[in-house]
Amino acid sequence: MTDATIDPEAAERAAPLTISRTPPRRALALHRELTRVWRNDRGLWGQITAVNHTTLGLRFMGTALVFFAIGGILSMLIRAQLATHQGAFLDTELYNQIFTMHGSIMMFLFAIPMLEGLGIWLLPKLLGTRDMAFPRLTALGYWCYLFGGLIMLTALLFGVAPHDGWFMYTPLSDATHSPGINADVWLLGVTFVEISAIAAAVEITVTILRQRAPGMRLTEMPLFAWYMLGTSVMMLVGFPPLIAGSVLLELERAFGWPFFDPTRGGDPLLWQHLFWLFGHPEVYIIFLPAAGAMSMIIPVMCRTTILGYGAIVAAILALVFLSFGLWVHHMFTVGIPHMALAFFSAASVLVAVPTAVQVFAWIGTMWKGHPQFHLPMYHILGFFLTFVMGGLTGVMLAIVPFNWQAHDTAFVTAHLHYVLIGGFVFPMMAAATYWLPLITGKRRVKGLGEAAFWVILLGFHGTFFIMHLTGLLGMPRRVDVYPDNPEWVWLNLTSSIFSFVLTIGFAMFVLDLILQVTLGKRESRDPWRAPTLDWAMPIPSPSYNFASLPIPQHLGKPARDIMLALARGEGALAGAPRGRRELLVTSVGDARPHHVALLPGNTALPLWLSASIGVFVLMMLASQYLLAGLSLMPVAVLIWIWARGMAPAGVLGEVEASPGVHLPVHHRSAQSLGRSGLTAFLVADGTLFASLMFGVAFLSVVTSGVAPPVATAQSLHSAIGLAAIGVALVLAARCAQTNTPRAVAIGLGSNLLSLLVLIWLAITQMDDPTIHARDALRAALAGYAGLHVLVAACMAAFVLDQFRREEITPQTQGAFGAWRMWQRFTSVVVLISVLVLAAQAGLS
Repeated sequence: MTDATIDPEAAERAAPLTISRTPPRRALALHRELTRVWRNDRGLWGQITAVNHTTLGLRFMGTALVFFAIGGILSMLIRAQLATHQGAFLDTELYNQIFTMHGSIMMFLFAIPMLEGLGIWLLPKLLGTRDMAFPRLTALGYWCYLFGGLIMLTALLFGVAPHDGWFMYTPLSDATHSPGINADVWLLGVTFVEISAIAAAVEITVTILRQRAPGMRLTEMPLFAWYMLGTSVMMLVGFPPLIAGSVLLELERAFGWPFFDPTRGGDPLLWQHLFWLFGHPEVYIIFLPAAGAMSMIIPVMCRTTILGYGAIVAAILALVFLSFGLWVHHMFTVGIPHMALAFFSAASVLVAVPTAVQVFAWIGTMWKGHPQFHLPMYHILGFFLTFVMGGLTGVMLAIVPFNWQAHDTAFVTAHLHYVLIGGFVFPMMAAATYWLPLITGKRRVKGLGEAAFWVILLGFHGTFFIMHLTGLLGMPRRVDVYPDNPEWVWLNLTSSIFSFVLTIGFAMFVLDLILQVTLGKRESRDPWRAPTLDWAMPIPSPSYNFASLPIPQHLGKPARDIMLALARGEGALAGAPRGRRELLVTSVGDARPHHVALLPGNTALPLWLSASIGVFVLMMLASQYLLAGLSLMPVAVLIWIWARGMAPAGVLGEVEASPGVHLPVHHRSAQSLGRSGLTAFLVADGTLFASLMFGVAFLSVVTSGVAPPVATAQSLHSAIGLAAIGVALVLAARCAQTNTPRAVAIGLGSNLLSLLVLIWLAITQMDDPTIHARDALRAALAGYAGLHVLVAACMAAFVLDQFRREEITPQTQGAFGAWRMWQRFTSVVVLISVLVLAAQAGLS
């Protein structure tokens, strides 16, 4: 087959991959070849330029553990303050900063990055591939996470950390009630960190759907992959509302746009709705990966198979769906109608059903198997004892009358920690002790880990079980001093004592990990005798995972039975004969070989791009808005360089995946990983747009303070301008159907015309956005639309540049497919925005 006749869909109908028999004397050469291609660069610079999933996954988890330690220290300061009713340890301002940073660190800098790191490190090993779909995106996510976290910690050191709670309720967090940069640190820092979350969600979604080993159908992949797929979809849909809310609140604080100011048509409840549209799904975003780890560990510890695979998958899907209908669960006391209270209360109770299905499946697995009480099993039993109690108190809080009594008391704090520590920390400790031999290649030093477990369990329940009682006795949360009530004082003192016991237990756990790394004896391969692909490789795992990728003949067999065959190259893409980082891309449903993706190598570009975004954040914090705008120019230049690096010189037409089976490379495939990644990103972008539409609808219903009417001439000019934008974008979308330089040039011109008209309307026709929330929302919609049109124009210009460099040919479409997808999306959302703007201006 020649390059000119390659059919991108031919791989879908390709013959099954065959086994390549490699002589034993060649096996060592295979490993050396792969190591040379996939290893990190040497020295400190090698750590900066690393894009390998193993390195970055461990880096995510290691950094998250550091933040967990910092958050734990802050919790000790909180408990020291509450040990006595006078609370003389901290003043009110510092206490508010500490409890806000404790919650923010644990939610945004520990829990989410820890699950991202576990997924990034483990998924390629479980799915039988060599890396994540977009290695540079993984690296970008890590640097954004690190820089965003450092900005927040630096603010704490200088006494300007956020002090309005990790939920940042308005009006407490507006410019009037929270002057200075404290709230801005949270809004900009968390949004910066959430670039990492969206990047990880795109990565995980595409990797699971498109990079499974050939023959690994969706219905046959490990349960951890199902859990992570559900998590990534929830992140794509759950994080944009918080990003939208953070952007709107920062616009209000920086420029006076009154989205949340009731005196100018806004409403503080809009922030609560946007925040909890993210906040309640986040509980399940945190829980699902931990549950996935347990679904992998429990069958191995019990020497059996998981009970109810299909029921667990159905429960995962149900949790993903139901979790987005519960956000008002946190707003029962704000005065919403009783009918809505009944609906959300019922939904909050209903969500316990799929959770119970999983718990019973795990218990059934242990019942039918033969549990072996290794250390991971201890932590799993700790999960059962703790999380089930947290679930029961969650059902209690779902009942509206009880919620009215317990809302904003220490009872809610206790419930939250039972769910998060029970449902995430205990499973993560089980995962650490289970997979650490694969990371270090060493076995544990027995004794200390078991002692640490019992100290943690005793310290945790001694701390937080008692907080249920203080809450039921009426003690409010988030206070630094409280009355000298004897029933509160002794309970708080007891909780504080046990909290230090809990800290000692965590310190012992970390010491146990350090001893394993430093003093542990060398571990043999597959020490747990697991059936999954993650143990079918050398330990510690190499940078490339598998010398050859698993094929259908290898699936469903114990790891010990296939590890040598894979090491000898008896699979797909054996070695690295072409000196490139190659991985196999398969179809979504039944995982048929589709094409071969060529991944970029080590690069510092993600670091420079994240640093440029960090400069923008710092300029915004310093209120240097002109410099902030100028700092976006390096961001645009680096993105352009990033995109040009996606089409390396000397691209191959097709490669031999296994003897006799040739597959096209991703440049020749219309269904590339890039297309799948953009689809996933547009899901998040569409959710962001829907969040803005929700804000428009909400304020249209509850708004107060009628804005002045729009003049007739202004309405006429606006109508003409909006109509021109609509016509130009429809033309651009039609041009995106034709892969020719002329059509792309017309599309570029149409986008530029739309952008110019939009800017003209914003300058001359729109009312001052500081006067009324209606005008502020119109300006925000115009900004959203203008940004997307600008990106569409830049993408069209990039495609024209690819035509000039002859990177787009009849066989390769370059970035044209990505521009076409973005142009269609932009045309739809901007046309909807145009209709909303027209309605807001009284034109419809």
